[in-house]
Amino acid sequence: MTRLIFTFTDSGAGVLKAALLADCVIGVEQRFVCGRLPASSELDALLSPCTAARRLGAHWLDNLTGRLLEEAHRQGLGLIEFCERFDAVELWVDPDPNSHLQLIWLLDYLRRYTNVTSRLAILQTDHIIGARQPVDLAAWQRHLAPVRDHHLQTASDAWSAWGASTPELWFNLLDQGLGALPQLRNSVVALLEELPSHGSALGATEMQMLELLSAAHVHPYDLFPVQEKPNERQTFGYWEIGALLDGLARCPVPAIGGLDEGPFDLAMHEDPDRHQRYKRSRLALTGLGQAIVDGAADFSQYNPVHRWWGGTELTNDRLWRWDVESRSLVAP
Repeated sequence: MTRLIFTFTDSGAGVLKAALLADCVIGVEQRFVCGRLPASSELDALLSPCTAARRLGAHWLDNLTGRLLEEAHRQGLGLIEFCERFDAVELWVDPDPNSHLQLIWLLDYLRRYTNVTSRLAILQTDHIIGARQPVDLAAWQRHLAPVRDHHLQTASDAWSAWGASTPELWFNLLDQGLGALPQLRNSVVALLEELPSHGSALGATEMQMLELLSAAHVHPYDLFPVQEKPNERQTFGYWEIGALLDGLARCPVPAIGGLDEGPFDLAMHEDPDRHQRYKRSRLALTGLGQAIVDGAADFSQYNPVHRWWGGTELTNDRLWRWDVESRSLVAP
């Protein structure tokens, strides 16, 4: 029996390849936790046969390597046509929010193709796949569950909610039965917590940065979420965290001072001197930053806000908020 595994992080894909559990392992790496969501037509084109996808640019096989994948690339196969070449298709899902957003997007897409969903199974874990040893993963296979209609319906409802123009449908998922995708609930909550908070107008990750800085973690990378470090919040990835720190330090009235280099982009990383200056920066809370930590100031009263949370555009005039204490949405 031929097996195809999809997973949603590069590290997870690397370990699964080393475990030799499947004929082909693919790491899908779309970022949906931050920034404006691509249009549905663009995402569909990404997964379509090459002739359709090329009209809009990217294709799902771009940058993937391996004999089977290179052959599929030459033939311009879409995702569905490639899946049809395998007897079993499996989704191995990490616990982080972006992996779950990719999961619900992919299940929503696959839902229309019963010839693929009939051979589809899912493994949801509360452990980071890429942090395990390859030999450990063989035992995980017993937790694979066939994908049924209720998995597909839950995923479609959740993906639609994430793309909605307000956070209300996403919040309402907490009142729905998410048992088909049991790890999804944690991601729903984690993403709600990244909405501007009722008091500070900062998300949970930004607040964690300020609190760590208040506790004398003074270098930029001290504030980045890493396992077994003070900040273990895994909602955002490396580049997104760097952008959040830039946003707190490079604005009209900063909450953080002392960031000696930036912006946090590829050009800075490719310049060793600039990157060293960035890493050596000694950060400090500004007056505004200290007031926010003390619960006495609102970032949005001093600085412009414009960012995307799923399909919701957040601005100073349209600032949906999350009330941490009551665990409720606060409309603009």
